[in-house]
Amino acid sequence: MSDELRVTTSRVLPRHYVDELIDTARAGGLDAVGVCSAAPFLDARRALEERKARGFDAGMQFTYRNPARSTDPSLTVRGAQSLIVGALFYRRQLPDESLSADGPSMRVASFAWRGYYDTIRAAFSPVVDRLRSDGHRAIVAADENCLVDRAAAVRAGLGWYGKNANVLMPGAGSWFVFGSVITDARLVMHDPIPVDDGCGGCRRCIDACPTAAIVAPGVVDARRCLAWHVQAPGVFPPEYRVALADRFYGCDDCQEVCPPNRRADKVAAVAEPESMAHALALDVLAATDEDLATRFDSWYIHDRDVDTLRRNALIVLGNAMADDVSHRTSRARDALRRYLQHGRPLLRAHAVWAAERAGCHELLELVRDDPDPMVRAELDASIR
Repeated sequence: MSDELRVTTSRVLPRHYVDELIDTARAGGLDAVGVCSAAPFLDARRALEERKARGFDAGMQFTYRNPARSTDPSLTVRGAQSLIVGALFYRRQLPDESLSADGPSMRVASFAWRGYYDTIRAAFSPVVDRLRSDGHRAIVAADENCLVDRAAAVRAGLGWYGKNANVLMPGAGSWFVFGSVITDARLVMHDPIPVDDGCGGCRRCIDACPTAAIVAPGVVDARRCLAWHVQAPGVFPPEYRVALADRFYGCDDCQEVCPPNRRADKVAAVAEPESMAHALALDVLAATDEDLATRFDSWYIHDRDVDTLRRNALIVLGNAMADDVSHRTSRARDALRRYLQHGRPLLRAHAVWAAERAGCHELLELVRDDPDPMVRAELDASIR
């Protein structure tokens, strides 16, 4: 049996009690809430282990770090019996006003415009308090390594796995983030009936991926995925830098072409004024470490190393200067010149690529004798 239920002698709590927990979570702002067992996610564990063995994780941690732990809720909450799974719709329309400052604008994926997981944690907080006050163990797991949140959403009957590996909810699409309460309270006797696959023969997400990262329906090879590479530390793969285009953090391409999502876009509210729908490349390159860490504190940044963001901005700047002469300003050239002399080889190396891509070949004289092998590799590539 797939993802079999554990046998337990504890009684199932009354339905009205479960409904009260669900109503509390929804009152906190969640758009959908489901309840299911906390039995190990055996199918998800097999998938994680198989894909990791094939290198599809690309060194990604998250639930890949320890599949045995992230697929067994009882390793997070002793005696876990149930999951209360919540979904939060995060899609927003861009505000009418556009950036007026100079320099290229960089796109940010919709899920990162605000700290949406904070909303999930806040919505579930009174649910956890109620469970604990009634003598149960309970914690919130949202955007953490300890739980395969999409597998939990599917088991809870919220949606089905789309071909881009996101969970799609009937009539609402995949513009959702998920979180769960893990508890030792027994809230259900049986899991909800699974939601039927609604993708049918559609493969628009597969065809739209700019790097062909969706290698099979529901299977993403992170070695090709832009959404992973903008977060991953170290050198950004040269073969995907042009494809990155103006993306700064995340990639929405596979979701934007999805028919259910296009319908959901029509009802999405306008983004809140403080939303980070975009960033200016030159401003990011001019900002201090403290400024970047504060502004983007809700994002996953490996080891909180904000030079990852500067690396991304250099690639976007190079692409923008190559594609639009209006971006070949003195400020842009000064930024390249400054980063070609940066103390960190990682940034000098990406500045070499950006300068070459932008056609600013004369600036490469600044690093012509650079001894660092990372920088030398970029210089050699620019000569070829």
